[in-house]
Amino acid sequence: MTNPKGYRRGTRYLFSKGFRNHGTQKLSTFLKVYKRGDIVDIKGNGAFHKGMPHKFYHGKTGRIYNVTKHAVGIVVNKRVRTRVIPKKINVRIEHISHSTCRKDFLDRLQRNDELKKVAKEKSVFVNLKRQPEQPKPGHFIRVTKTNKPVNLRALPYELVI
Repeated sequence: MTNPKGYRRGTRYLFSKGFRNHGTQKLSTFLKVYKRGDIVDIKGNGAFHKGMPHKFYHGKTGRIYNVTKHAVGIVVNKRVRTRVIPKKINVRIEHISHSTCRKDFLDRLQRNDELKKVAKEKSVFVNLKRQPEQPKPGHFIRVTKTNKPVNLRALPYELVI
C-alpha cells in the first residue's frame, strides 16, 4: 500500500513515545486544572487512543471553550487555502498541556505596572517601550605585552606546486 487513507496514516514517529518514556503516565497529567479561556498546546500522546486529536492538530495551540469530565473542547485556527477557519475539536486531557506562549507578555505587563507605580511615586517619566538591542558603547583597550595591536593585511597569492 503506497497511500493508505487511514486516520492515523503517517504517524509512525509522530505519536511514538520517546526513549525511556514508555509505561504508566504520570499523575500530574490528570491533576492539572483547565478552565474556559485557557490557552493550551495540543500534543497527541500515542499511549492513549481515546480522545486523540488528528495529526494536523499535533503541535497547534488553541483556546478552551468547553470543559467536560475527561476532555476539553478547543477552538483551533486551521488555514484552508486563502482563509482561516476556527475549528472546534474535543480532545482528552492526556493530549494537551498549558501553553507558555503568553508568559513573557504577562511578565512584561506585571513589570511595567511596577515601573509605572514607582515612577508615579517619584513623579518621573519612564519609557515602557521595548527597545531592540543597541550597539555596544565605545571603550578603551589597554595595550599590554600580551595584548599588542596587530596589523592585518592581505597575503600575496603564491602558486604552490
